[in-house]
Amino acid sequence: MTAPRSPNGQGDDRRPLVVDFPDNRLLPRLFGEHDVHLARIERALGVSVSSRGNRIAISGDATAAAITRHALRDLYRRLEGGHDIGPGDVDGAIRLAEAAAGEEAPAAAAVPGIRTGRRSILARSAAQAAYLDALGRNELVFGLGPAGTGKTYLAVAVAVAMLLDRRVDRLVLSRPAVEAGERLGFLPGDMKEKVDPYLRPLYDALHDMMPPGEVTRRLENGDIEVAPLAFMRGRTLANSFVILDEAQNTTSGQMKMFLTRLGENGRMAVTGDPSQIDLPPGVRSGLTEAVETLTGVPGVGFCHFGEGDVVRHPLVSRIVRAYRLREEGGR
Repeated sequence: MTAPRSPNGQGDDRRPLVVDFPDNRLLPRLFGEHDVHLARIERALGVSVSSRGNRIAISGDATAAAITRHALRDLYRRLEGGHDIGPGDVDGAIRLAEAAAGEEAPAAAAVPGIRTGRRSILARSAAQAAYLDALGRNELVFGLGPAGTGKTYLAVAVAVAMLLDRRVDRLVLSRPAVEAGERLGFLPGDMKEKVDPYLRPLYDALHDMMPPGEVTRRLENGDIEVAPLAFMRGRTLANSFVILDEAQNTTSGQMKMFLTRLGENGRMAVTGDPSQIDLPPGVRSGLTEAVETLTGVPGVGFCHFGEGDVVRHPLVSRIVRAYRLREEGGR
């Protein structure tokens, strides 16, 4: 039996909330090595969790206990579906359970996920779940919010899954290089050497989802193209999933040029953080203008992320929030 824990060292005289799980074989993975996953949930929600056989007892505040039950059931369903879980998945299950308590998230069984060639990727927040749903339903989706919320990563995951399923023939990843004006001439090396450092986050996402040899092969044969935004001019991208990252640093003209590249059986995802615009003073962001212009247009989806959706180190979420409060004059 796992010994009950209490974050404040004191017992709780409330009646424990009991949860039964059918398959004992999954429970070691649900609990984590040395019960690390249970301990993570206890710290986050201020509850105490104990187990005997296939039964878990949750002690603590009634709302926190209900959220814990929801999170554990979510994680158990992921294991039933053949997915592994790690610390980030535990944090994500907690976020989804908290959102579900406020009726902001889908039921655990309905949480969307993506299978790529190398791994399975599951939503870790209500916003991520809505984003994956929007990417599946719309020809054009805008993902808006701070760094670390999974905007680009999830878009690449959906694009890779569609490529592997042959729903599209090509994956095109782009972002403004260096700055909105894309003045690459001052950098050393040939064009590939000039732009690769600015496209590295996109390469990293690809290598996280596909075997390295396959990424290289598909880059060489043109199934995957990673290019700066300037290379999009004059093209029609049919049967392609096209992603524009760091879109807040596009001008109005660049954004219109990019959006009108969409061809038959094409999909687009545009990601960016409207609070981190690096354009020269007086130049309006093409992302901001596009959101205002295209709101309400059929086939266009918009997903907004906040600091609570940051899925990197927990400190990143606190950093984003601190900067936002400072900008809003709250400090």
